[in-house]
Amino acid sequence: MSNADDEIDELRRERMEELKERADSQGGNAEAQQAAQQQAEAQKKAVLRQHLTDDARKRLNTVKMSKEQFGEQVERQVVALARSGRIQGKIDDEKMKQLLTELKPETKSFDIRRR
Repeated sequence: MSNADDEIDELRRERMEELKERADSQGGNAEAQQAAQQQAEAQKKAVLRQHLTDDARKRLNTVKMSKEQFGEQVERQVVALARSGRIQGKIDDEKMKQLLTELKPETKSFDIRRR
């Protein structure tokens, strides 16, 4: 596990240097914002890859395909849990189902009765 973490850190450092060089060469404020956003996205993906099993990642991607905002909310929640150290081990498919159920927005049901 340590070897994988070292590889992720090394890739992160290389990507940061690459983004900094690109931002310095182009010098635009919008470019710097875009680079920072790409770097944040790369970090988020690395954290998700580290803390989710393959099945849980597939389920999350399926949710994002159908409900993008909800999928983003779940990703942010998983990243926040990981950064706070509240995740022990990896989140498997069953834990992902529980998390999705807990975070699911309340739905209003309408009962229509014909007379």
